[in-house]
Amino acid sequence: MAFGKAPKDPFGTAVGSLVDRATFGALQTEEWGQFMHICDVINATEEGPKDAVKALKKKLSKNCNHKEIRLTLSLLDMCIENCGPRFQSLVVKKDFCKDKLVKLLNPRYNLPIDMQEKILTFIMTWARGFQGMVDVSEVKEVYLELLKKGVEFPSSDASRGGPKTSSLPSTKTSPSSANPAKCSLLPLPTGPTLLLTPEQIGKLYSELDMAKMNVRVMSSILKENVPGSENPDDMNLLQKLYKTCRMMQERIMELLVTVENEDVIVELIQVNEDLNNVLLGHERFSRNRVRFLENQRIQRERTELYRKQPSAPSSDLLDLSVDSPSPVSTVVQTDSAVSPSGLNCISAHPEDKSKHHPSLYPQLDLATTTKAQQFPCIKEQVTITSLLRDNGI
Repeated sequence: MAFGKAPKDPFGTAVGSLVDRATFGALQTEEWGQFMHICDVINATEEGPKDAVKALKKKLSKNCNHKEIRLTLSLLDMCIENCGPRFQSLVVKKDFCKDKLVKLLNPRYNLPIDMQEKILTFIMTWARGFQGMVDVSEVKEVYLELLKKGVEFPSSDASRGGPKTSSLPSTKTSPSSANPAKCSLLPLPTGPTLLLTPEQIGKLYSELDMAKMNVRVMSSILKENVPGSENPDDMNLLQKLYKTCRMMQERIMELLVTVENEDVIVELIQVNEDLNNVLLGHERFSRNRVRFLENQRIQRERTELYRKQPSAPSSDLLDLSVDSPSPVSTVVQTDSAVSPSGLNCISAHPEDKSKHHPSLYPQLDLATTTKAQQFPCIKEQVTITSLLRDNGI
């Protein structure tokens, strides 16, 4: 009985085993020398590119080990830079770039932000094309799908490997005096796709040049103005440029879906990235401006509230000096006695001089009182004796 052939283990090949060892999670960091050796093996053997891509697919499939994913992405980056079209034509297919790479962006994998941005940079860079004869139509579809879903790609400064567009000569026009270019772009005929003629491509490129000029002027205004101290003329022009660039970006997104010309798509992607970056800069500027105005408003309210509060009494209204007379001194001293210590003792009842004054030495009063209480009968005995003597008894 014949059975189907068992699938071959991707890590069982020569290059597959190297990929497995170089991306093992126990490694502390990338082994660049081993990465370069893998690139040499891929270029030297006929089955090297296929075996390497199969091993990379297995390493990225349902793998939640962030360390292994990071090492695999680093290895993939080096292979893209150092391996030829045979390897590049395999990684730009949907079964790799979409089913393996983009799937890692799912929240269940919880990849760090830098790893997510690296995957998006791969997709964006590969969609621009390679120098060799590599068909990038499938990765370009993936890129456009992500754009339609609203995925924000990293800025063009972070991307690598993409074709560079020639920069236009800078103009000396002042941002305050410049006028935003009108957004017309090439009208689209009815139909799902469009293959532009050379005449249409020339007209589209001239309009894209105007879009680039708007981007440069808008970037210049954002750099020269600080939130809170803006030039009013610049702000008016900035609002016009923002609306124009927003309309241009919407039109470019429509063209990206319908145009079939490879070179035109690459140019549209680049201009779209420039527009996206400057529009994000405008949004940051607007947020900082609103925050500055809000802080100013809060500061003015605090100042007004402070002015309305009653001030504290001045020290001139209260005599806090040591020499100020005590309230006790207002009492008229009609009868005072000088104590041994030299203090004036004011009588509680100055009109009655016969009353007993409190002694400064209460222990003496206590002795006198105690003696009188102990011998109450002495005075009575003397009185009876005197009465008997007077009556001749």
